[in-house]
Amino acid sequence: MNSTTSADDRADAAPTDEEFDPNAPLQSDSGGRNRKRAALAVAPFLAIGLGNVVLLLGWGIEPLWAFALLPPILFCTVLAYLVFSTDFLSDRT
Repeated sequence: MNSTTSADDRADAAPTDEEFDPNAPLQSDSGGRNRKRAALAVAPFLAIGLGNVVLLLGWGIEPLWAFALLPPILFCTVLAYLVFSTDFLSDRT
């Protein structure tokens, strides 16, 4: 019997804990919190909100009105981050 393995044999093996599996769901990092999934879910909404502020400033609106939009944008972003990171709604789906 030959105990050596080829590169093809290693490629077909199931990934171990040290290897990255792109098809695996995002697992919780520590203590039931999933910060990576929360950041990925909230980032587009934060980018759109901040883009709207930049667009309003570019149109020449007074900066006070453009920056008045920041507190609701940041509040909703933080609230969504908390919901996604703690799986607050996991028992309701």
